[in-house]
Amino acid sequence: MTVATEIHDDHGATFEERGGRQVVRDYGRPDRTALAVRKGAGVIERGYGVITVEGDDRIEFVDDTLSNQVPTVDGQGVYALLLDPNGRIKTDIYVYNADKRLLCLTPPDVAADLAEQWADRVFIKDVRVNVASEEFAVFGVHGPQSTEKVASVLNGAGAPEPSLTFVRGSMGDEGVTVIAGDNPLGEESYQVVCSADVADRILETLLTYGLNGVPFGYQVWNTLAVEAGTPRFNTELADQIPNVLGIRNALDFEKGCYIGQEIVSKVENRGQPSKRLVGLRLNQMAEVDSTVTADGDAVGTITSVVESPSIETPIALALINFKTTLTDEGDITITANDSHPIEATPTTLPFVEGSATSARIPTYPEPSAETNM
Repeated sequence: MTVATEIHDDHGATFEERGGRQVVRDYGRPDRTALAVRKGAGVIERGYGVITVEGDDRIEFVDDTLSNQVPTVDGQGVYALLLDPNGRIKTDIYVYNADKRLLCLTPPDVAADLAEQWADRVFIKDVRVNVASEEFAVFGVHGPQSTEKVASVLNGAGAPEPSLTFVRGSMGDEGVTVIAGDNPLGEESYQVVCSADVADRILETLLTYGLNGVPFGYQVWNTLAVEAGTPRFNTELADQIPNVLGIRNALDFEKGCYIGQEIVSKVENRGQPSKRLVGLRLNQMAEVDSTVTADGDAVGTITSVVESPSIETPIALALINFKTTLTDEGDITITANDSHPIEATPTTLPFVEGSATSARIPTYPEPSAETNM
């Protein structure tokens, strides 16, 4: 269940299940809502899994497992990946240093298994791992007016900066932690974390007090994320080598050993991965996993596709062979099974320029003549 179901119901929400958790799908008229978020400030309840890690060895313990450096200072966070020995992504994760504990936000269906894996590896370290998904609520605030929205209702602190740092304050009489986001929807963003038992009051504050906030659900979230060129765990990241997605904000190439590091470093040193993520405009809707063909050759597959309300055309993210060059002059088509080919045009990401740039925009080294991996 969501943590503020009654308020969602009052706004006409419909629900869906994501990773074993009920989340808001939409509140009706998703295209209009997406444009409203792009113009103002939107509020979404995020369906995260939450893990807390405590104990004197907590930072070293978690840092040893992840692709990015876990912060050692209270009030700071990081976006990172957990890889398998072959360098493939098992999950993405946000880790925040909250003084005496680390707060870890994961996809909802990952938290329990990851916490169990970590607990099994503790041995003699002073580390305590707990699943706390039911103890917290997390609300995202996105849009060009999100800073004004947060400032209009946050007491005891100013809006945090830079990205992934946080401040503690209150909204009404309730304590909150406000995190500066990394802009996955291509707009200024924040995350508001509170205890689950006060979530309904915090959501009401975010929607109705100070500057108004527009409620939105995961249908709009997915549309705006694709418009922003943001690869997501369930659609692009899972089981891929991170170099393929170009999510360099999740990698610390100077960091010491972690699981999968050897593969990531090897691909980086060769100068290019086997594939890369690109944007395509389509002349009609296609299906996920459809084949991308360039000048008669199959070169990749569609990973995400949505109808974009901002540019009024279907758009897609696709993984294609790294060395393939897509041009406007080329014959690019999308096909699924024996269906009629759909015309596609390559587009530089993001599709839509918002008030901020997603930290996950794919970034790649210049192509080289070296052998792909």
